[in-house]
Amino acid sequence: RPAGAPQPEPVLPVRPAKPVAPRPVVRPVAEPEEVSGLPCPVCGAPNPSDRRFCRRCASPLGRAADRAPLPWWRTVWPFRRRVRAGSGRAARLLVTLAVVLALCAAGFLLLPAGRALFEDTRDKLGGVKAVTPAAVKAGAQVPSHPATNTTDGLSNRYWGAPGAGASVTYTFGTPFRLVDLIITNGASTSPQEYAGEARALRMDLEVTSADGAVHRRELTLSDKPGPQTFPTGIGDVVRVRLVLRSVTGLTAHRHVAVAEVEFFQRS
Repeated sequence: RPAGAPQPEPVLPVRPAKPVAPRPVVRPVAEPEEVSGLPCPVCGAPNPSDRRFCRRCASPLGRAADRAPLPWWRTVWPFRRRVRAGSGRAARLLVTLAVVLALCAAGFLLLPAGRALFEDTRDKLGGVKAVTPAAVKAGAQVPSHPATNTTDGLSNRYWGAPGAGASVTYTFGTPFRLVDLIITNGASTSPQEYAGEARALRMDLEVTSADGAVHRRELTLSDKPGPQTFPTGIGDVVRVRLVLRSVTGLTAHRHVAVAEVEFFQRS
């Protein structure tokens, strides 16, 4: 070492340095874009008018609620689907007209049948009560056996008719629904007396309603004593006519006997 050079400082022990945290880096913050529009119902951020979801929180903006409600006929399939304006309008109109025409045709064709079925069901489920005619008139009858015997409630008294072709007419004061017609054939319900006179095997039934309509049926009777029931189901009845067509057991000393004719309406 050259003479006169300064002496170096002695090396002293040094404590370990403490770690120093790095300084935070300040980054520039972009200014929020100015947007005008309806606020989000969840976060309140404004959104452009053409957005369906919020640009901040992605919540639905509920624009569908602003649409006008559908008319009632658009809530029925197949018209409930929303479509673009003018899309398929002619097809929907044609389908609507076809449906309306089909319903009108079905109502025209099925309404009478449906009404008849409804009334028949009521006839079967409901009770019945007897109806007494206001007048009884026979086209022909033998002495001592008038046609009024068929409505006296006694089965041992009868209407005596000379033969086939004779008729009896029952007239009613008030129109009613004829549910059942019960005929007691022969002179009596007793087997011995029943065989003593001729009996009817077939009758023509003519029922006249209050509007003038005439309902005709053919009744086939069994050749046995006792009442025989014939369901009818005819409404607004004002007159009933029975005509003898086929008889059995008729001889020179006998006549055709009909003991009772009963009419029943819905109770």
